[in-house]
Amino acid sequence: MNMNPGPRKLQQRTENQAEQEHKTTAEQRQQATTRELTTVEDILRHDAERTSVPPAVAERLQNSISNEAPRRKGWLARLFSR
Repeated sequence: MNMNPGPRKLQQRTENQAEQEHKTTAEQRQQATTRELTTVEDILRHDAERTSVPPAVAERLQNSISNEAPRRKGWLARLFSR
């Protein structure tokens, strides 16, 4: 009687081990990056860190900002700049 498992069994066992290691690694990564978001600002900040702005939107925003009138000095700055 041969006590050595066949190559098919070894391959299946190796695949199962690799899959389990992958799951474990993914769970550890998720646990490492999981954090509690307690306020709306935290949620928005978290989302903004992970979401890239499409180039077309970024360009429109830049154009919009550049078309704004320059900000006028505040009354306190005008008072002391004389």
